[in-house]
Amino acid sequence: MQKKKVAIDQIKIGDLILVKPGEKIATDGVVVEGESWVDEAMITGEPMPVFKKRGDKVIGGTINKEGMLIFKAQKIGGETLLSQIIKLVKEAQSSKAPIQRLADIVSSYFVPAVLILAIITFVFWYFNASSNNLITAMLNSISVLIIACPCAIGLATPTAVMVGTGIGAQNGILIKDASSLELLGKVKAVVFDKTGTLTYGQPDILDILIKNQNSKFKSQNDNSKLKIIQIAFSLEKFSSHPIAEAVVKKAKELKLKAFQVSKFKSITGFGVTGVIFGKKYYVGKLLKNKDDFLEAKKAKDQGKTVVYVYEEDKVLGALVITDKIKDEARKLIDSLKKMGIEVYMVTGDSQKTALAVGKFLGILEKNVFGKMLPKEKEKVLKKIKEKSGGRVVAFVGDGVNDAPVLASADVGIALSTGTDVAMEVAQVTIVNKNLLTILKAINLSKKTLRTIKLNLFWAFVYNIILIPVAMAGKISPILASAAMAFSSVSVVTNSLLLKKAKI
Repeated sequence: MQKKKVAIDQIKIGDLILVKPGEKIATDGVVVEGESWVDEAMITGEPMPVFKKRGDKVIGGTINKEGMLIFKAQKIGGETLLSQIIKLVKEAQSSKAPIQRLADIVSSYFVPAVLILAIITFVFWYFNASSNNLITAMLNSISVLIIACPCAIGLATPTAVMVGTGIGAQNGILIKDASSLELLGKVKAVVFDKTGTLTYGQPDILDILIKNQNSKFKSQNDNSKLKIIQIAFSLEKFSSHPIAEAVVKKAKELKLKAFQVSKFKSITGFGVTGVIFGKKYYVGKLLKNKDDFLEAKKAKDQGKTVVYVYEEDKVLGALVITDKIKDEARKLIDSLKKMGIEVYMVTGDSQKTALAVGKFLGILEKNVFGKMLPKEKEKVLKKIKEKSGGRVVAFVGDGVNDAPVLASADVGIALSTGTDVAMEVAQVTIVNKNLLTILKAINLSKKTLRTIKLNLFWAFVYNIILIPVAMAGKISPILASAAMAFSSVSVVTNSLLLKKAKI
């Protein structure tokens, strides 16, 4: 087969494309030759690479981790899954309707009403003043207009929003616009992505299981669990698989030294093997069903990844690997539920894993959705919005695969630890790494809204009291100007008091 490099826009359907380890897959297709692990996290959110062999589909933009693959292009250009994600984002953004603000609605009635009252005042005093009819009528009607000058009403919202967004920035909350700040406080349902949002998005060793405590293996430490991880470390340090990275990371944390390994071999799709102190060891998938044991079965039933460690043909134990849940995730979910906010979780992970994480976090089983591609996540969000009867629904995510649903949500909340496209689409970005900042964002929105409403209340009360006084000719334009200025100052001062509010 003749090989040649071509630009991505020259790829045609049916072309055979070679993908080397570490390279990105150029377009959507199906594997025709080779086996490898492919990192699909950017599309599916699945933290663990997926094993690909002949006949399996691959997605453009994902990364080939280990082996060599040859695949046949099936979709190109705008037909690829990644292009469809971009299209969904654009559609979702363009379909959003702007929020009508309370001040705008009231002002649309208030301004014409004031003009009519000013005309009525002029006519009344022109025909009823005892002397200087025209001057008296003009002064009194001008006083009405000055009193009703909508400075305070106009300042009520922007001053509070300005202070609120400033406080948000100080607390690691970046809010794109006033509409998003307003909607945050009205959220009644929050949909979370799992990988990288509620979890760290990286494989981590959760536990080390021992099958046989009577092994005679001598290591630098007699602890059986250390022995298991030390064997795994000695073999996996030669591999670039994400599971290997988790093993190496754990061994370094425990300050373990690797044993000398000979005859190392990586078996694509299964694991790694080698000889240590004259014995053959293997780390990877279960080789025979009879080798399994209860603790490992329980871990797999909970949706965790289990990697077995063999000495010759006997299982010594296993490593339980999972995407670790963030420490503050459970507290966040509990706090949201106490606020009367319904919580959902969608993920590209398996349903079994999703349910296990959901159960730990206290999310109802019916609110957990696994094996979700970007388009399916968006469909779930739309169903939640329909079910909620017009309630405000927020989505929290961090990846490229979350971009369409972030754009579709009433409020999209992105984590700054995620991808640039997610932050670009979202209306709110959490700059720090603490999930509990989401609670601060919601509280900030509620307090800002309360300040806006209080500003509007005082602005209108001021008008309701003083407009009749001006119409009655009891206040001069000079005093009306002073009163108008005072009302504006009071609104600004009330907005600045928001700085002292605890969120």
